[in-house]
Amino acid sequence: MLKLTGIHHVSALTNDIQGNHDFYTQVLGMRLVKKTVNQDDVSMYHLFYADALGTPGTDMTFFDMPRAAREHRGNRSISRTTFRVNGGDSLRYWADRLTHHGVQNSGVITRDDRLHVDFEDKDGFVASLVDDGGVGEAHPWEHSPVAAEHQIRGLGYSAITVPELAPTHGFLTGVLNLETLRTYPNHEAPEHTVHVYGMNAEGPAAEVHVAVRPDLPRARYGSGGVHHVALRIPDYEQYHRWTERLEETGMAFSGEVDRFYFRSLYIREPGGILFELATDGPGFHHDEPLETMGQTLALPPFLEPHRAQIEPQLRRL
Repeated sequence: MLKLTGIHHVSALTNDIQGNHDFYTQVLGMRLVKKTVNQDDVSMYHLFYADALGTPGTDMTFFDMPRAAREHRGNRSISRTTFRVNGGDSLRYWADRLTHHGVQNSGVITRDDRLHVDFEDKDGFVASLVDDGGVGEAHPWEHSPVAAEHQIRGLGYSAITVPELAPTHGFLTGVLNLETLRTYPNHEAPEHTVHVYGMNAEGPAAEVHVAVRPDLPRARYGSGGVHHVALRIPDYEQYHRWTERLEETGMAFSGEVDRFYFRSLYIREPGGILFELATDGPGFHHDEPLETMGQTLALPPFLEPHRAQIEPQLRRL
């Protein structure tokens, strides 16, 4: 059976790309591994923040839309993004660090039997740091303002909010082959339940959490909102097999899309939330030396001939 191997990346929207860059590099201490443009709208930046190597499963990405209004939260949305750190000491460090930088946060709390620190960035992007128990490799960035032992190790689970469970459950288990793992009370509304689904790996990097909230209005996407969550496909052979699987389901999907740094498939679950399935390779060092990734504007080969038109319309960063 085809199995996905974890969260690949999460893509959200900001209306302040400079403030976004400063927060993710100077406060969260992540590395800007790719400064490029939205391939579907080259008038906007697309920034990728990750670990030192730009490892799949560590990159948080943002599209720049200066005039975007703030997201109106609700159901049919990707409602929380988590970042993995190792242990309670790191979470206490992060609670102090966020407070020092004027970022309101929950302090260290327990949810789903894991330690978390909840916070929002200046766009209202809803996020948490979560203890991953040190599972898997970490690749600290030597130029980060955060000490190596406390650095963000990668992405944790993504939480989505839907008005009813059954259609989303059928999609996650029947189309994407995720497994049902457990449930826990919703910390924002304890009378409602969160359902946890897992991929072919352990820990929060391989989970999707589904909050069922029929009491909420439909979300309106905007700055601070998440556009899509991408799940990992390890190689091209399985990528083509996933294409065949999605064709067999009869559901509408994008077909194969080459993003140069990875290859993608896009599909909406019945609640309207956009999922991407993305390959681990070839990676962000495909067109830049590892040592200098993210320092200059990178354009994939099919956009490079248009650099003279693209670059002047981007804001200085």
